[in-house]
Amino acid sequence: MSVIETRLAELGVTLPDAPAPAANYVPFVQTGNLVHVSGQISAGADGMIKGKLGADLDAEAGAAAAKACAISLLAQLKAACGGDIDRLVRVVKLVGFVNSTPEFGDQPKVINGASDFMVAALGDKGRHARSAVSAASLPFGVAVEIEGIFEIA
Repeated sequence: MSVIETRLAELGVTLPDAPAPAANYVPFVQTGNLVHVSGQISAGADGMIKGKLGADLDAEAGAAAAKACAISLLAQLKAACGGDIDRLVRVVKLVGFVNSTPEFGDQPKVINGASDFMVAALGDKGRHARSAVSAASLPFGVAVEIEGIFEIA
């Protein structure tokens, strides 16, 4: 088992198979030593995590949805690395979209679920630049979608 997957196991996380794209796009693109991973929607073992922050979900539930996105991002990264996720040099940037009401202002707290997970799982390799923005709606009514840029060896 890889170093990163051993750390994930310590956190109680097993990477799922990388989700297939839902439309006419690819799940990731590698250019040079950067891997751009398409947006990953909030989904877990029980299916999609749906809802609107500020109406159906609070920031804590949103953070859990963002963590689920981060797990999917790492699953896509593992696929991009031919199964060797230890090729990861660092997480460069995450862009998080939060399905939220106009009054909801805690988008950063929601995306912290992904950011905190990346640091817990990857240490300094997980520290990244980030954006956290509101969206009036997201595909399938999911709570969160996050895309990422990763540097690999």
